Amino acid sequence: MADPKGFLTHEREIAKTRPVEERVKDWNEVYQPGSLLPIISKQASRCMDCGIPFCHNGCPLGNLIPEWNDYAYREDWTEASERLHATNNFPEFTGRLCPAPCEAACVLGINQPPVTIKNVEVSIIDKAWDNGDVTPQPPERLSGKTVAVIGSGPAGLAAAQQLTRAGHTVAVYERADRIGGLLRYGIPEFKMEKRHINRRIEQMRAEGTKFRTEVEIGRDIDAKKLRKRYDAVVIAAGATTSRDLPVPGRELNGIHFAMEYLPLANKVQEGDLTVAPITAEGKHVVVIGGGDTGADCVGTAHRQGAASVTQLEIMGKPGDERNLNQPWPTFPMLYKVTSAHEEGGERLYSVSTTHFEGDEDGNVQWLHLTEVEFKDGKPEPKPGTERKLPAQLVTLAMGFTGTDQQNGLVEQFGLELDARGNVARDSDFATNVPGVYVAGDAGRGQSLIVWAIAEGRSAARGVDRFLTGVSALPAPIKPTDRALTV
Repeated sequence: MADPKGFLTHEREIAKTRPVEERVKDWNEVYQPGSLLPIISKQASRCMDCGIPFCHNGCPLGNLIPEWNDYAYREDWTEASERLHATNNFPEFTGRLCPAPCEAACVLGINQPPVTIKNVEVSIIDKAWDNGDVTPQPPERLSGKTVAVIGSGPAGLAAAQQLTRAGHTVAVYERADRIGGLLRYGIPEFKMEKRHINRRIEQMRAEGTKFRTEVEIGRDIDAKKLRKRYDAVVIAAGATTSRDLPVPGRELNGIHFAMEYLPLANKVQEGDLTVAPITAEGKHVVVIGGGDTGADCVGTAHRQGAASVTQLEIMGKPGDERNLNQPWPTFPMLYKVTSAHEEGGERLYSVSTTHFEGDEDGNVQWLHLTEVEFKDGKPEPKPGTERKLPAQLVTLAMGFTGTDQQNGLVEQFGLELDARGNVARDSDFATNVPGVYVAGDAGRGQSLIVWAIAEGRSAARGVDRFLTGVSALPAPIKPTDRALTV
């Protein structure tokens, strides 16, 4: 145990963010550089080294949190990094982007603010990169087997790295022009600078993983031909079909899916564009959807110079404390103020869009909404609450409904789907097509980055066993596992 009295003598303290007036003028990460290391040893000491560490259950990766908390407390960064990487291929991604269900399950959180597990994690991995502790781990020998991974998001990258290290020759196919999937083009730079992805890609290249960009399986290469070329295939194409809003006026110019809007802002930061073709500059912006993707749209609109930003959520405003029906150690629905919300804008709850209104040129100008109340689980409009908001740019951030079925990948492979439109798989993450496996949101549906990495690691074990008959690779989850709920 790091410090038997740590949780009694130190209060929870999290990473400091840069002043709002400063950070909205650039696209750098919002946190103050170097603000964590001076406090992280004390924060790690708050870990109680519980007899039953429920943080292990909160995290699908099974991260060895008490162990690396102890090493961080002692500032043994090399050993902390080793323990961190034992269960997580990309802790710099999860340490910045994960909503930290491990903290919701922290035993200390029963009656105190939980350990800052996420901050400790990102401190360890950043220190490991600075110290040169993150190095390529190429296999000692090659198996002679080849694997294609479709998609380069966290699930695909995790599967590819595990299989490469197991000795297989792995090629990752990505339809975009750069590797990273939604990590690259769906996550704004201010949440995670893309240099973190770039150096992981270089590590993977040094280990032997091959990358093929601007190749879409189903359109550029027939899926059946790909299957014949490789001994096994891992589908990690994500759940990229955005949920639409079929209301009158949806066809007006200026209404876009979040994943049409956010990637363009990232392409500006990559140097591909001078100005984003879809920009919030000088416009009244409405973001429909109260989740993390919606918050990403809010922060992006602030940096582009929006005249106003309003975020709509059909559900009611969450409370500041756990509801009785969301007891510890489940992940509670709490009112969350992200860095983007700190920067301004208005948030409206229990509202639903009825229709859009445009000008004579077909450009959206107004969004009409009504307040709602739920009856038998369905939202019902409240009479007399109709009103309209100025809206010259609307982004739809209402989640995703499943993997892309328009590019031919599902049909060409002959894949079976489950009742929710995800690619069906067995206990080894294998699809109905021999040698074809599925990992991440394509099989699970829209989920968190930690689940994607856990799926990639688990699917890699299934593939390895298919190719060699046995596997020593870890499998932290089963396809049927779900987040810890009531």
